[in-house]
Amino acid sequence: MALRPKKSSSDEQNDKTIEINAQMQGTLTFKDPVSLKINGNFNGTLETCGTLTIGSSAQVDAKINGDNIVIAGRVRGDIVANRMLVLMPTAILRGNISTPKLNIVEGAVFQGHCQMSESLLNIDEVSKYLEIDIAEIETLANTGKIPATKSNSGWKFERTQIDTWASTGKVK
Repeated sequence: MALRPKKSSSDEQNDKTIEINAQMQGTLTFKDPVSLKINGNFNGTLETCGTLTIGSSAQVDAKINGDNIVIAGRVRGDIVANRMLVLMPTAILRGNISTPKLNIVEGAVFQGHCQMSESLLNIDEVSKYLEIDIAEIETLANTGKIPATKSNSGWKFERTQIDTWASTGKVK
């Protein structure tokens, strides 16, 4: 008999799963990592951290920005996946995509343009990578002294641009 380890109270707090089985419209924004699954209809804008799953029965007409995105249903709209985008066999996607990693499973339908972006880092990751305080990274980004792009979920940095910037000696 297999036993699962007990979840501690901190694990339960970190295991944030939201499932939507209804028709919704508007803007959904999650600044903290969540596991979001949409099984119904959604129209609007989605911004997530963590994993967004569009179920096989879902119909979504939205601009989507997230970390890891898995699509099994119908989606119309542009998608930015900061880490990875997966199109399952039942997926139908009509829109442009930008992601560093893309997996299109046989049977999926994709109509649009694809841009394979560089590996993106958030401000915490750049701070650790360059060994510079987060506040200083934010000041550099706000003043345009470090290559960065502002999004609703914060600053995004392309690793190759950061490497080039750092190699020019602009890092203290």
